[in-house]
Amino acid sequence: MTVTSQPSGKTLPRPTVVRRRLRARLRAAIAAAALLVIAAPLASTPAFAVEQPAPLSATPTPTPDVPPGETVFTLSPVANGTVRPGEGLAVSVTLQNGTDAVTAAATVTLSLGGAPLGDRAALGAWLAGDGSGETMSPVGSTSLAPILPGGEQVNGIVIEPGDPALAGRAPGVYPLSATYDSPAGPVTSTSVMIVPAEGGAEVGIGVVVPITAGPSSAGLLTSAELTVLTSPAGSLTNQLDAVEGTPAILAVDPAIPAAIRVLGSSAPASATEWLARLEALANSRFALQFGDADVAAQLEAGLPRPLRPLSLKAYIDPINLVTAATATPEPSASPEPEGPVYPSVDELTAIGGARAGVFWPGTGTATPAVVASLGDVVVDDRDSLTLVPSTSTRAGAGGQTVPGRAVAGDADLLVYDADVSRELHAASVTEETALRGAPLTAAAAFLAFAVAETGGDPVVVTIDRDQDRSRVAMRTAITSASQAPGVTPVTLGGVAARLPASVEIADAADEEVRAGAASVLVAEEEQLARFATILDDTVLLTGPERAEILQLLGLAWLPDPVGWQTAVDLHRAGTVTTLDSVGILPPSPINLFSAGAPIPIWVRNDLPYPVNVVLYATPDDLRLDVAKATDVTAGAASNTRVQVPVQARVGNGEVSVQLQLRSRTLEPIGAPQVVDVNVRADWEGVGIVVLSVLVAGFLLLGLVRTVLRLRARRSRRAQTTDSEADGEAAGDGERGGEERAPADRADAGPTEPDAGPTHAPAVSDDAGEDAR
Repeated sequence: MTVTSQPSGKTLPRPTVVRRRLRARLRAAIAAAALLVIAAPLASTPAFAVEQPAPLSATPTPTPDVPPGETVFTLSPVANGTVRPGEGLAVSVTLQNGTDAVTAAATVTLSLGGAPLGDRAALGAWLAGDGSGETMSPVGSTSLAPILPGGEQVNGIVIEPGDPALAGRAPGVYPLSATYDSPAGPVTSTSVMIVPAEGGAEVGIGVVVPITAGPSSAGLLTSAELTVLTSPAGSLTNQLDAVEGTPAILAVDPAIPAAIRVLGSSAPASATEWLARLEALANSRFALQFGDADVAAQLEAGLPRPLRPLSLKAYIDPINLVTAATATPEPSASPEPEGPVYPSVDELTAIGGARAGVFWPGTGTATPAVVASLGDVVVDDRDSLTLVPSTSTRAGAGGQTVPGRAVAGDADLLVYDADVSRELHAASVTEETALRGAPLTAAAAFLAFAVAETGGDPVVVTIDRDQDRSRVAMRTAITSASQAPGVTPVTLGGVAARLPASVEIADAADEEVRAGAASVLVAEEEQLARFATILDDTVLLTGPERAEILQLLGLAWLPDPVGWQTAVDLHRAGTVTTLDSVGILPPSPINLFSAGAPIPIWVRNDLPYPVNVVLYATPDDLRLDVAKATDVTAGAASNTRVQVPVQARVGNGEVSVQLQLRSRTLEPIGAPQVVDVNVRADWEGVGIVVLSVLVAGFLLLGLVRTVLRLRARRSRRAQTTDSEADGEAAGDGERGGEERAPADRADAGPTEPDAGPTHAPAVSDDAGEDAR
């Protein structure tokens, strides 16, 4: 047990703060040397007394992750505290100085209890610092030299195999402590020594290990991120190195192989090699939620079942698609498909040999309602399995051991031992060998009680999710559990096939914050799905949106709630930007002086894909007839000009035309706009009519006058002709009388000759006209 020294003389529980920082090679060498010094006497001839080793370092290296102003004292048994008959006990004690002063020299006393702890509840109390009621006897000691500020010192204490303190010990878990006197009082670190039972039947154990890539707000890892993660020192490489050759049950985030496969031929070589190694492993496995999303938050948000990725097509460049080439294609009766053939989501997220329908909610988040909902899920005609910690059951919450295979109502469960899993996780993130022994010993002690109390049913443990763990620390935690006394490794199928024990799920607090965020994200996703109907292929928008939501709900965000909230806010802002990526540019006022002309409207499209929308125009006045709907195909990342036909009626004035883009499913797209049209088209129509009437009137008037003049002229000519005819007739009459007179007068005698006409000549019509 590790304790943090404060100004009191009490035994303090181990801190829960996890140490993550990688140690320098020098420190690793010192720790290795310490183990060699500690373990060497175990192989020697038994003796009653052993000289205590001297301090390992006169000038200790800086201490890792020690709270400022405090010292940390840790007791770590070697070999996970397991001592079989005839073996000795070796431990290390580590003092880390986080103060600004040099620590005083001190003597550390190692004490061992005479009787084993009664049960796992007593074990938990002892490790938490409650040493009341335990009789302890000193069995060894060592001296600590003064430690400089920021330094640490590791000393070893060895109890020889023949020491009377170890002789005749019955199987059990014995309390162990190390104490030194500080100026503030005695400081004690507690641990245990385990004497395993021999000859009993072995109990199956399943060790579940997650393979994850850490928190992300992007739908998939990028090529650059994969290059780092799958490099020789990368996190994903470390995880694969840790599980390779072990019987661990793998829980793999399917977003990792999907990120590699979508890159196709452009994927980093290290990433494709990593994926090939994963697929070649013989370990049983199952797929986590995409992005290791929090299933409890999703179900508490009101979803009927956990979300799945919709499509990853948007992440695929057709140029990089990997296809199997054949020298002579086989003839096919069906025509070849046009364009590239994209792999499905199932093909991209496949994890070879994985069991479907296994859910692993975050530790402590599985409420009875969540478990019941997950129990209703059926995948590939097989009931789902849900992993829950033993403390999520009423029996486990009361300190009892719960079998690994259980059932709660209709929900099939895999119940992992919470105490063992907690200690294994702590060991997996502890980089210093001298410090890692403390959680490994605690895990072995809890596992010893679990094996004894499970009744032969298998035990399930986990090495819970975390980031940047070394392959050594992870592998040590896995092997410590799978090779513990009295257990034998089993696969996922082996555990699932066992007859389940009936359990009851205990109440747990709802994840109100994360469930609320999930509810908002899903609602905005539905809005984006309606918006995406402007695309020929809607999954180009909905696919990345779903992938990003699942990544944001990833359990890797739990240690960083502030960073998670920031990522959620940024995603929501991005969704708003996407919804506003297509719209109508604000139009300028338009003067319309003709009866019919198109109104120019510009449609903005910021998306990298062409969109199909319908522009609806509605005037607020009957002076203007506008085409109600105009189909528009807007190019990718461009502004498109649209001509809206209009027809002006008689009348002039201001007309406002409401403009709204809609998808083909009538979903509003972008904000509505208004274009003001100044209609003056009636002046042209009226003017043309008036002018036409005037011209026609003038033409008619001219025609009438011409006709009247012609008629008048003809009338005058007729009158003149009649007058001349009358005159000639009169003259002829006179001449006739005269001609008849001589005849009459013939008998009377000869007459005088005719003197000719006596009337004046007629004048011309024109002259007469002038005269008149």
